[in-house]
Amino acid sequence: MFNLNRTIANPKLWNKRNSQQSRRSPLFFPSIFLISLCFFFFFFLTYTPIPNYMIFSTSLKTVNVALTHQYPHCETRFHGEKFLWYAPHSGFSNQLSEFKNAILMASILNRTLIVSPILDHHAVALGSCPKFRVQSPKEIRISVWDHIIELLRSRRYVSMADIIDISSLLSSSLVRAIDFRVFVSLWCDLNVDLVCSNGLNVPPSLVESLKQCGSLLSGIDGNINQCLYAVDEDCRTTVWTYQNGVDGMLDSFQPDEQLNKRKKISYVRRRRDVYKTLGPGSKAESATVLAFGSLFTAPYKGSELYIDIQNAPADPRINALINKIEFLPFVPEIVNLGKQYASQTIKAPFLCAQLRLLDGQFKNHWKATFLGLRQKLDSLRQAGSQPIHIFVMTDLPQGNWTGSYLGDLAMDSANFKLYFLGENDLLVMNTAKKLALARHGLRFKSFPGSMDAVAKVEKHCSLDILPDVLLYIEETICSCASLGFVRTTGSTIAQSIEVMRKFGLCSSPIRTAFAL
Repeated sequence: MFNLNRTIANPKLWNKRNSQQSRRSPLFFPSIFLISLCFFFFFFLTYTPIPNYMIFSTSLKTVNVALTHQYPHCETRFHGEKFLWYAPHSGFSNQLSEFKNAILMASILNRTLIVSPILDHHAVALGSCPKFRVQSPKEIRISVWDHIIELLRSRRYVSMADIIDISSLLSSSLVRAIDFRVFVSLWCDLNVDLVCSNGLNVPPSLVESLKQCGSLLSGIDGNINQCLYAVDEDCRTTVWTYQNGVDGMLDSFQPDEQLNKRKKISYVRRRRDVYKTLGPGSKAESATVLAFGSLFTAPYKGSELYIDIQNAPADPRINALINKIEFLPFVPEIVNLGKQYASQTIKAPFLCAQLRLLDGQFKNHWKATFLGLRQKLDSLRQAGSQPIHIFVMTDLPQGNWTGSYLGDLAMDSANFKLYFLGENDLLVMNTAKKLALARHGLRFKSFPGSMDAVAKVEKHCSLDILPDVLLYIEETICSCASLGFVRTTGSTIAQSIEVMRKFGLCSSPIRTAFAL
């Protein structure tokens, strides 16, 4: 890589050096050899493998001036419009939680949200905030970029806005949004038809363009004047607030003494007002793109892990937004099918059993999970008529039910009638096809040049593989369960269903697809 700051010797200096070489001691070259040998010996003793993201970084390392020159449209392409991007991770429920936080942050900072796709389940992991063991914002942005490119290349890209209906937020001007594919194609001048091609022969120019764009957006080279501001604060050091308390004060949750000694860390968590830190008058204000890492948060030991914005005392608009994003429904194609399945297939009051049995911590707690279901069914049998209708939502394949409590229920058809869906069921497949054709994630307000970019995405980036929509349909059906809901303790999926039930999704009328 060229060093733009190096000093180039002039001919006079070279002549002077050449004249000095003739007067060197005979021991000069042996001495140089011994010094070099010592250096290489020390290097191999202390060598440690370089992380992938550092290889990515050093291969593209350059100075701010060069990057600004390379991407002059960073400042001008969107005519003063400012954007916010973040790096989602983990399962769908966590990604949805981050999406809501991103909407909130973008609205507070008056930036247009770059809507990311839904990542494969646990393709990118954050780590543990309570244990202060997480990927840095830079690392997780790089991981997300790599996975998004993989989704595009394999034609499996599904926008979060293809699944979650944000039309009411857009129409009320509470937030502005742009699709990630459209934004990147404009910002980095990427050729979308080549990016979305799953051919084996990738032009070297495209590979280099993707590396450069990923490097820029991930903040590998730091902040680029007027172009990008990379937020490097994460849950180990920061809790973002808004109009709540003294900016910079210590958070109530700090690493304990034992953790500090064992991990040899010295993190201090402070509560920072996001508007004061990243809004008008800050270093981040002039940047076209504000890039966060993870935006995941959760209550922990009397505080929040990363974002603590429950209300905005002096900002009615943000208060209204906080209330609206507590529940963001699925798009009409999913909601309508879930309601129709409950009313036209089950055709009776039913119980929903959400049984997460195979993933992570849940595979070791079958007994406790089934105990809750058994107790609920016992109470229903005493109170009402039989058979009891049960919609089963589980990750345990039906072929493996034998020998479990689920298998016992399936065998007892006199007392229980079980319903369940699979990803290959016709209802599920048809809904997936409708979503692939609807492309809700591309139906946002246009920016200069974005309509052409949208047309190219629609033409060249259509799905080769139908989106997996089973989870969303199952959640909707469970929200309609009038006999109750048996959940798996600790499951974020269960939390999502409970929010849907709280807001009475199933009692609302059949909806039509939105158009903007």
